[in-house]
Amino acid sequence: MKNDSILTDHLRILPPQQKALKKIDILTVEDILHYFPSRYGDTSEIKSIESLARGEAAVIFGKISGLKMKKAWKKKIPMAEGMLEDETGSIKVVWFNQPYLAKMLQDGSFVRAEGKVSERKGELYLSNPKIENIAKLPLHTGATSLFGEGNEDHYLYPVYPETRGVTSNWIFHAIQKVFKSGLLDELVDPIPESILKKYNLPTLKTALIWIHTPKNKDDALSARKRFAFEEVFFIQLEKHKSRKLWQQHDSFEISKKFSELTDFISRFPFPLTEAQKKSVNHILDDFKKGVPMARLLEGDVGSGKTAVAATASFAVISTKPKNQDFGNLQVAYMVPTEILAEQHFESFVKYFAYTGVQVGLITGSGARKFPSKINPLGATNISRSQLLKWVASGEIPILIGTHTLIQKSVKFKHLAFSIIDEQHKFGTTQRQKFRERGGVIPHLLSMTATPIPRTLALTVYGDLDLSLLDELPPGRKWPITEIVLPNTRGQVYEKIRKELRSGRQAYVICPRIDEPDPTREMALIAKSVTEEAKRLKKDVFTEFQVGVMHGKMKPGEKDEVMNDFKDGKINILVSTSVVEVGVNVPNATIIIIEGAERFGLAQLHQLRGRVMRSSHQPYCYIFSETKSGKSMDRLKALRTAKSGFELAEFDLVQRGAGELYGRKQWGLSDIGMEAIKNLKMVEAARLEAGKLIEEDPELKKYPILKNQIDEKRKQFHFE
Repeated sequence: MKNDSILTDHLRILPPQQKALKKIDILTVEDILHYFPSRYGDTSEIKSIESLARGEAAVIFGKISGLKMKKAWKKKIPMAEGMLEDETGSIKVVWFNQPYLAKMLQDGSFVRAEGKVSERKGELYLSNPKIENIAKLPLHTGATSLFGEGNEDHYLYPVYPETRGVTSNWIFHAIQKVFKSGLLDELVDPIPESILKKYNLPTLKTALIWIHTPKNKDDALSARKRFAFEEVFFIQLEKHKSRKLWQQHDSFEISKKFSELTDFISRFPFPLTEAQKKSVNHILDDFKKGVPMARLLEGDVGSGKTAVAATASFAVISTKPKNQDFGNLQVAYMVPTEILAEQHFESFVKYFAYTGVQVGLITGSGARKFPSKINPLGATNISRSQLLKWVASGEIPILIGTHTLIQKSVKFKHLAFSIIDEQHKFGTTQRQKFRERGGVIPHLLSMTATPIPRTLALTVYGDLDLSLLDELPPGRKWPITEIVLPNTRGQVYEKIRKELRSGRQAYVICPRIDEPDPTREMALIAKSVTEEAKRLKKDVFTEFQVGVMHGKMKPGEKDEVMNDFKDGKINILVSTSVVEVGVNVPNATIIIIEGAERFGLAQLHQLRGRVMRSSHQPYCYIFSETKSGKSMDRLKALRTAKSGFELAEFDLVQRGAGELYGRKQWGLSDIGMEAIKNLKMVEAARLEAGKLIEEDPELKKYPILKNQIDEKRKQFHFE
C-alpha cells in the first residue's frame, strides 16, 4: 500500500460507498488519512441504560435485538423498532419513517446508538437514534476496547463528518486497516525536522496516529496544531516562492515624491485621511524600487480607495517612459462589473478633468473616451477599435474596464501600473494575466472593501504587501443601525417615509428573487424581491416609485434600473445582494435588509456600505425574524462595531473563517481555517517559509517539500 494508491485497490468498497467517498473527495489512501475527525467522543461520557432520563441526549453502547418493521397504531406511520441492551438493563429503540433500518442491522450485533430519550405511557425509549455497527464494546461495558486492548477507564473515539453511504465508524475502521498495512513507517515528513522541534510539533506519523486514535485531548490538540501549521506553512511557501520570482523581474522606476502630488490632491472634494496619505506613501516607496510592486489596499466601505488609486495613477501618468522626454506611462484599472467600470470611469473623469489627461473605458457593451472633442468637459462613445488603437499608441494613458482588459486584443505601449478592484472577485489566472501585460512587468495594486481578518490576509495574500484604510473621510457618517423585530416594523416604515419625503432614497435587500414553492420540501421561507416590491408599493409606500433589481436580469436591464435609481426616478430599489459591491448612489441613505440572519456579517457590512456615500446621515435597518441568541449576538455586533475589520475578527471567533468566507473561496480546509484564528501560528509559518525560500528559492534541498507545494498549488485557488 502506498500513499497515492487508489483506496479501492486495497479495501473492499461497495458501489454506494464509492459514490459517497467521491462526494467527500476521498479517492486515495492519502485522502482518507487526511480526512480528520470533526470532534471526539469520550467513553467516560457514555450513559448506561439504567441511568437514562427523559429528554436527555445520550450515547449508548450495547447489543441490539428484536428488530422488526411495523406501522404505528394510530397514524399508520411505517417504523422500525428493537431492544438495546447493556449490562445495566434494556431500552426500546424506535425509528419513525425508517423501517428499512430493521433490515440493515443484524440481531445480536454490537452497536453504538446516539439519540434523544423520550417517554410514552411511563416507558422510556430512544427516538430516531443515529446507530452504527461496532466490532467490540468499550471497556467499561465489560468487553474489550473498540479501539484496541488496554486498561484505561475511558478513551476518546473519533467522530468523522458523514455522508449518505459512509458512516463515521466505517471511516474509522478503514483508517485502521491503512495503519495496520505498515504504510505509516514509510511516510517521509515534508516539514524539516528543525522546524518541528522549534515549535514542538509531532512528526507526520505521530500526528496521524494522534489525530485518528488519540489517548487524550492533548494528543488530539497537538496533532491538529501540527496539521494546521502544515497547511498554512505550505501556502506561505507557495506565496513566498511566487513573490521571490515576481521580484526577480524589472519594473518601471517611478520617482515621485508626495509633495509633487499635492496640487492634484488639493482639487479633491475632501482632504486625504492620514490612512490614505500613508497608503499613497507606501505605493510611492514601492514605485522607486525598480521591481514590480505587489500590494493589497484593504479599505473599509467608503474609506476612499478610489482616491488613493487616482493619486497613484497621477504619479504614474505624469512620469515619462525611460530614456524619453515625451509620452506617458500607462495605467489599467480592472473592476468586476460594468456598473462599477462606469462608476470608476466617472470618478476618474472628475479627478483628471482639469489635467487634460485622456481616460478610456472598455467593457463588453462598448467603449468611451474622455474628453470628447465636441465637449471638453464630457465623455463620448467611440468605436472599440479606435480606443484600442489609441491605447496601443500610448495616447490614452488611463484605461478602465472589466475583465475585457486582459483580452489579447488589448495592447498597451507602456503599461506601468495595474489596479484590480474587489480583487477577490477575480481568479488567480486572471490576475496573473493582468500582471504580465506588455514587455516590462507593471506594478500591481489590488484593492478590496471586503473586511478580512489580519491572519487570513497574511495567509491568502502572503505574496502581497498590505496597506490598510481604517478611517472614514471627513464628513462621512457612520450609519445608525437598528435591529427591527416584526412588532416594530410600522414605526420604522414611518421613519423611512419621513426621510423619503425629504428627498432621500432607500434600498430594500431581500434574500431571494421569487417566492418559494410552498409544496416543495425544505423550501427557503424568506422574503423575495418580486413579492416585497409589490407589497411595499401596494400597502406601505404607495406615494413613491418602487424599482426591482436582481441577478436574473440582463446586464442592460440592471444598468437601466440602476441609472433610473441614480437619477432619482426610483425612490425605493428592492434588490437581492447584487448591489453589494461598490455601487455609488450618494442620495440613497437608507437600507433595509430583510432576513438579515441569512447573510454573513461581512456581507451585511458590505450592503450597509451602499448608504455611506455622502455627508447625509445614513440609516441601516436590520429586519430579522430570528429569536436565536447566537444570531442576535451577531446582529448586535453589526450595530456596535466601529469598522469592518472589527466585524471580521468577531465573525472569525464566533463562526469560523470557513463560514464567513466560504471554504471553497479560499481553498483552505477546515483545519487550515482553524489556524487562521491563531495569529502566532500564522506568523510562525510565514517566518519559516520566508527563511526557507530566501536560502533556497527552488527548494532543491527539500524535494519532498517542493513536490508537496506543486501538488497543493492545485488546491489553493483563493478566488
